[in-house]
Amino acid sequence: MSTQVQVSPVQRLKNALSVESVQEQFRNALQDSANLFVASLIDLYASDSMLQQCEPKDVIMEALKAATLRLPINKNLGFAYIVPYKTKGKMAPQMQIGYKGLIQLAMRTGFYRYLNADIVYEGELKSWNKLTGEMDLSGERKSDKVLGYFAYLELLNGFTKTVYSTTDQIVSHAKRFSKSFSSEYSPWKTDFDSMALKTVLRALLTKWGYMSVEMVQAVDKDIEADARREIEEYANSEELDIPALEIQDAEYQEIPAEEEKAGRKQAKPKKEEEPKQDPKQETLAAEWDDPEPPF
Repeated sequence: MSTQVQVSPVQRLKNALSVESVQEQFRNALQDSANLFVASLIDLYASDSMLQQCEPKDVIMEALKAATLRLPINKNLGFAYIVPYKTKGKMAPQMQIGYKGLIQLAMRTGFYRYLNADIVYEGELKSWNKLTGEMDLSGERKSDKVLGYFAYLELLNGFTKTVYSTTDQIVSHAKRFSKSFSSEYSPWKTDFDSMALKTVLRALLTKWGYMSVEMVQAVDKDIEADARREIEEYANSEELDIPALEIQDAEYQEIPAEEEKAGRKQAKPKKEEEPKQDPKQETLAAEWDDPEPPF
């Protein structure tokens, strides 16, 4: 009697990565760095028990999104993440760009002199000019209490801009635009600071920064992934109790030919008499041969 050997999730991932077509996609995206990226993907998958509950092929597809942007998926680096989400009772992976990944993509454009995002603690913020957007952070930190988050840019042409949001504003934004905010798998729960920094940085870059084609595609993918997760998790979650309509079939009754002809004659509309035209109107119309009216 033969015994079937159960393949571990990590081995299933390795088997999927060994397929030539999959390796070719990583080589096309990363060239010589493909093997290093694949090795980091295996390490990430092996060290995350929640991610192992996801299908290996789905994890590979999300990893390819990061590979095409040339962003490492090492958690410690913070450029990109593959986050497992529980969607309708099933774990599904999703690639998310970290705030450091946005900075990396922006710096590749060559248009930025400075680009920074950080936490503002109690005592550091001395003043904030709402009109110009300038803020003074020269104050001395008094405690570990977080007041808010800021993002700052300066382009090579001298243009500068700062975006600042308080912690309450960030929480309000997350609750409004992310229904998974309260989920235990949400990065808002596991790494709030990074998500808050990403929020102010993305707002800064998309509204005031220089956006390359690569950055536009990355931001679009990030927003699209958020929207897709919301749809998959919350769409059609409530059943609508719609009462069934009672439809009665009309009874068919054959009409004799003579009665049908008589009905057609009665239904035939009478020809309406054309209204008589006022002779005065005819006289005026005959006199107005000129295209311009006489008044």
